[in-house]
Amino acid sequence: MKIVHLTKNGNGPVLAEGDAPRPQPGPGELLIRVHAAGVIATELLWYPTSHWKTGEERPGAVPGHEFSGVIAGAGKDVRCLQIGLPVFGMNDWYADGALAEYCVTECRMVVAKPPRLTHIEAASVPISALTAWQGLFDRAKLQPGERVLVHGAAGSVGVFAIQLAAMQGAHVIATASRSNHDFVSYLGAAEVVDYHEEPFEARAQGVDVVFDTVGGETLERSWKVLRPGGRLVTIASTAEDATDSRTKAAFFIVEPNRKQLSEISDLLEAGRLEAVVDSVVPFSRAGDAYAGREPRRRRGKVVVEVE
Repeated sequence: MKIVHLTKNGNGPVLAEGDAPRPQPGPGELLIRVHAAGVIATELLWYPTSHWKTGEERPGAVPGHEFSGVIAGAGKDVRCLQIGLPVFGMNDWYADGALAEYCVTECRMVVAKPPRLTHIEAASVPISALTAWQGLFDRAKLQPGERVLVHGAAGSVGVFAIQLAAMQGAHVIATASRSNHDFVSYLGAAEVVDYHEEPFEARAQGVDVVFDTVGGETLERSWKVLRPGGRLVTIASTAEDATDSRTKAAFFIVEPNRKQLSEISDLLEAGRLEAVVDSVVPFSRAGDAYAGREPRRRRGKVVVEVE
């Protein structure tokens, strides 16, 4: 089968096309015929992308850990979903991903694809939507009527954070560039701050929750806008190795959750949540998408069309 895999040159990790045997699903696993895969550009630098859980390096690793496709096979005694069913979801960070004609995942990581979504649209959802869900509801315990500041609101996670927070009855303040103001307002933001033109602190004070996808200085300045008892959550990779105890406690990494993904799927099918695809890249240009060489609108997620 055709794959896009990790290799190296003098400038660091890059992607190249190649061939590999079709993976075989083990006990509890599903074989997926991949139609589309979501792009997380920073994934190429993550430790799990290039290593096994045991710590050994995984040469020629295949990235792309959220996808939409069709179940093409199943391991022994797997009866969770039937062969031929369109599904979407994610797979283990320490396993090969979905930039391939086939990938392997577990039942607990996928659900049936919402019929009203294309495979392209569905592939933009799993990791981004689960991250927003877990950050707002599991970590921040967001309540109706609270004020939420979302940094990077037009990004792949931010678009779901806005929608879910607004659906919860929160007052959403979003930071976004001027070109995306109307867009994030359409998604549910009550106020929008152009971070190029004014400091967000001037418009956002006494907020209950900060959802940060940016990190760095933006994250550090965000502590000042929280009310007493306010909560901050961040997914910025720069926070993972922070020495500040508050920042370390605020950082989290998304986890697979089939129940949550099923609820997200229902919201998508009902039209209450909207998938946002930034651009679609053919399989042959997946490496360019990860390297940032493909044109994009900077709204939502870039998706590689595999099928």
